[in-house]
Amino acid sequence: MEDNRDKVLEEQEGIEEREKTEEEDKEEKGKESTEEKAEGKEEPEEDENTRYLRLMADFQNYKKRVEKEKSDLRSYANEQIMSQLLEVLDNFERALLQEAGDGFKEGMEMIFRQLSDVLVKAGLAEIPALGEEFDPNFHNAVLTEETEEYESGKVSGVMQKGYTLNGKVIRPSMVKVVS
Repeated sequence: MEDNRDKVLEEQEGIEEREKTEEEDKEEKGKESTEEKAEGKEEPEEDENTRYLRLMADFQNYKKRVEKEKSDLRSYANEQIMSQLLEVLDNFERALLQEAGDGFKEGMEMIFRQLSDVLVKAGLAEIPALGEEFDPNFHNAVLTEETEEYESGKVSGVMQKGYTLNGKVIRPSMVKVVS
């Protein structure tokens, strides 16, 4: 019987110890959850502020991007028509090289200057080539030649003028380069 009593006492002591441990665990969990709640309240505020700042930065970036796109659209909207007008400009230059009556030639020169002025106002600029250092970004080398007139790597002849529109190359110059 004493063995049974000892076992019962041991069981009761074990149960009491478990209950104490469980109570201590609950208290610790309660403290942790209170701390987490306190921290949790700060995190959403930080997240909300961060989210607001990011949203504001995204909106500013969007505005800048749209402005740049509008500016580029205005600057390069005429690129296609300018490219087509360059052919007309080339033909005018060729026609002016031909012999004709003085009055006719003067009229053609006036029209040519007027057309050139309009294109320059729209942002068209001729790429300087003759005697310049060869630059593949602006020049298209079609021929090479040996000449004493220019140094090696310089443009010695222009076969077709090149042009930029608002700083962007729309047609590179076709050139001869000294080898």
